[in-house]
Amino acid sequence: QVQLVESGGGMVQAGDSLRLSCAASGRTFSNYVMGWFRQAPGKEREFVAAISWSGGSTDYADSVKGRFTISRDNAKNVVYLQMNSLKPEDTAVYYCAARTSRSWYLYNRGSFYDSWGQGAQVIVSS
Repeated sequence: QVQLVESGGGMVQAGDSLRLSCAASGRTFSNYVMGWFRQAPGKEREFVAAISWSGGSTDYADSVKGRFTISRDNAKNVVYLQMNSLKPEDTAVYYCAARTSRSWYLYNRGSFYDSWGQGAQVIVSS
């Protein structure tokens, strides 16, 4: 399994920005599909964004399109989630996930991934 460690969470006001980082172990990070999910209190975990192994393909949940950007640095084994124009409804624990193979389908499903981070809390106040 891959070890994933998120950082960058915090408490901000509506309209502010945050950048989450996820550092991954392993020497084959450039083969991993990476995803971000979130879970708000009392709600099910939901897909936020995904990025292919090369970074050439990305996808987003409709609720974050135009506000969030996923990116990766394969030289540093890190994936990022830049979150702009944050809204109170973005409040959640954000999880980084990895699939350790080059597959670009069903990436919006949690079952697609085989490793998960511990989560980073993001709180957006109005």
